[in-house]
Amino acid sequence: MIFLNLAVKSLKNRAFASILTVISIALSMTLLLSVERAQRAAQEGFTSTVSKTDLIVGARSGSLNLLLFTVFNMGNATNNVSFETYEDIKKNPAIEWTIPYSLGDGHRGFRVVGTNEDFFKHYHYRGDNQIELSQGHALQDLWDVVIGADVARKLNYKLGDRVIVAHGVTKGEGVQKHDTRPFEVIGIMKSTGTPLDRAVYISLEGMEALHMDWQSGAAPVPGKETPTEQIKKENIKIHTITSFFVGAKSRIETLKLQRQINEYKEEPLLAIIPGATLSELWQGLSYVENVLRMVSFMVLAVGFMAMLIALTTSLNERRREMAILRAVGARPGHIVGLLVFESALLTIIGVLSGAVLSIVLAAILKPWLENEFGLYLTGPAMTAKELIYIFIAIVIGTLIGLIPALRAQNQALKDGLSIRL
Repeated sequence: MIFLNLAVKSLKNRAFASILTVISIALSMTLLLSVERAQRAAQEGFTSTVSKTDLIVGARSGSLNLLLFTVFNMGNATNNVSFETYEDIKKNPAIEWTIPYSLGDGHRGFRVVGTNEDFFKHYHYRGDNQIELSQGHALQDLWDVVIGADVARKLNYKLGDRVIVAHGVTKGEGVQKHDTRPFEVIGIMKSTGTPLDRAVYISLEGMEALHMDWQSGAAPVPGKETPTEQIKKENIKIHTITSFFVGAKSRIETLKLQRQINEYKEEPLLAIIPGATLSELWQGLSYVENVLRMVSFMVLAVGFMAMLIALTTSLNERRREMAILRAVGARPGHIVGLLVFESALLTIIGVLSGAVLSIVLAAILKPWLENEFGLYLTGPAMTAKELIYIFIAIVIGTLIGLIPALRAQNQALKDGLSIRL
């Protein structure tokens, strides 16, 4: 109690410097915990971009490439899968559902995805979350299009707007546009915080209709293409798709089903388990996480250095105070204990303030982070790792107080009482 009273009075006498020290430590701790929480949210969002999907199947290439262009809308497929092969594999008794994907075109920098009603029924992300529409309805007619939340926000689209798809591009406006066959926005998806928000969804028949009359990747001669009004959904035959998602009836059968698809004799295919491939990809990106954490530790170190400087530079002003304490019977160990206690007090206040500030900021900024960056701050407010960081920070801050404390111990009594001119 004596130490507490002396420490509080001493800190009050140096209130301005003490407040700045606490603020420095608090902001440093807030940054460290915020980065850790953001990293946790990013990893959770990344690895849960697709869930409850047992396999992703595409033409034989690389597992990461298949995952990137199918789930993250990055890159392009090396080849397509024939629709006959898709229909044949779909009949496998171990398969409960499938979601076909047809890629290749774009719209003003966003990926265009050809799919069917199974996408809205069976696609899951972050556990049990399914695709939901904030406006409109799912795909029905040939020229219907459903857009992701980011597409609607950035392009300011609303229901009934026309969408012109560009051939073979996923970035920019595109040169070869399918402007004679426009789509109409009939649905806008709710924000998911995943790449789903940055895509445009049309039917498989719509994707096929776009390229009707094309030969070897070349557009038809103007005036010789089939009139749009004559194209009927029921008359379109789908030839190829890019990939498809698979949900097995039993998770136990997943590995067996994967092997059967990889050994499919009619066509070279690759089946990957998305959860395992996502974890592999995240591990490859872990260096970014380490760099951010290292920057946070460095900022925290700067905060502790500021405290050390404040305590050390105040020693010259406190020589008379230390000498008076010695004169009234305080032993050198008491002087050391007092300064270490002050250091611990500043550290505890700063670290706990930073922890509380990080929680408050997370609660305030949560809606904005979800809408703008897709960072969903789920899970506990503080994990075991973050509690360990707090404990280590308090220990280090307390030990830093030993440096000025030992220096003060060595100051002689008469040096403290003498008047220097």
